[in-house]
Amino acid sequence: MEHNLADSTQRYIEVTEEDLPLHCPMPGMSLWNSHPRVFLPLEEKGEALCPYCGTLYKLKGEVRRHH
Repeated sequence: MEHNLADSTQRYIEVTEEDLPLHCPMPGMSLWNSHPRVFLPLEEKGEALCPYCGTLYKLKGEVRRHH
């Protein structure tokens, strides 16, 4: 992951395949203002919005399909 996620006020985060399965809050985010962990499906559309904090996650690159 390329971004510093310590500041949970950040509203846009690019993630890569290594961050999947994606959940918010992510590791490294401050715990003092966290919400319950929610998994966000972004493999199909390439982006997902957290229903708790409104952070927009966008997938950088493509996901290789594993079967």
